[in-house]
Amino acid sequence: MKLFIQHKLLIAGILLGAISGFLYWNFIGCNSGSCAITSNPYNSTIYGSVMGGLVFSMFKKEKGNSTSEN
Repeated sequence: MKLFIQHKLLIAGILLGAISGFLYWNFIGCNSGSCAITSNPYNSTIYGSVMGGLVFSMFKKEKGNSTSEN
């Protein structure tokens, strides 16, 4: 449980990205089937979850000493 609390922002990003990737495939997608990411719902969902995790991980605050260099 402690792991989920510590990484709640990352988990939220992964879930939101996965939902967004699936919705992108569902509503926009690729008609010809030649698109590498959007032709398959699994690829689109995984790509969305990775991108969501990366974007949300940018907002994580680092713990430690906050020293400023002059």
